[in-house]
Amino acid sequence: MLKSQKSQSSKWQWSSYYWPFLIILAIFAASSVQRLAAPDLDFEFSTDKLAHFLVFGLLATSIVRTQYFKKNGLRGAFSAVCLTSLYGICDELRQSMTPGRSVEFADWIADTAGASVAVIFYIKWKAYRNLLEWRPSQKRGKTST
Repeated sequence: MLKSQKSQSSKWQWSSYYWPFLIILAIFAASSVQRLAAPDLDFEFSTDKLAHFLVFGLLATSIVRTQYFKKNGLRGAFSAVCLTSLYGICDELRQSMTPGRSVEFADWIADTAGASVAVIFYIKWKAYRNLLEWRPSQKRGKTST
């Protein structure tokens, strides 16, 4: 591997750690408001639970994609789900301190289920994993002199 390719690869590995923190910040900010602006999708079940499922699934996926969790295989995947679930509990407890919000056990279940399903998809579904890991390749054309 060329030196420039190695430094870009290293840069990408470190930048993958930004996503979990950005998602955590977004969840933290959303938990701080009394009422979230969410579209009415006219589902029979709660859109709140669907949002928990999807957002915490995204968080778990961003965690399992980091180098540290990837290199630990199934243990890393299980740890990513556990960390996401733990953050779900902390988020619920934090919401209890926000006027107009309450703690719901079902929200935590949706958080953990979303994290579990997302990590299983990432591990088992190769096309999905390849899509998430795709990076544009460097141009290997001739340099002008």
